Amino acid sequence: MVHDLTGATWRKSTRSGSGECIEVADDLPGVVGVRDSKDATGPVLAFTATAWRRFVEHAKLG
Repeated sequence: MVHDLTGATWRKSTRSGSGECIEVADDLPGVVGVRDSKDATGPVLAFTATAWRRFVEHAKLG
């Protein structure tokens, strides 16, 4: 499924260091976009809000 991410507000991950960074757009209804901060016009991964929340919760567990 293709999601329209027009108008998304991108922010860098708080866990990003120098160089290897991702950006997240979580301000659109029902979808969270993730992209490489060094390639803003490149591909974007799109997750449902539920899937993204579960991913973040699992990542916090280590």
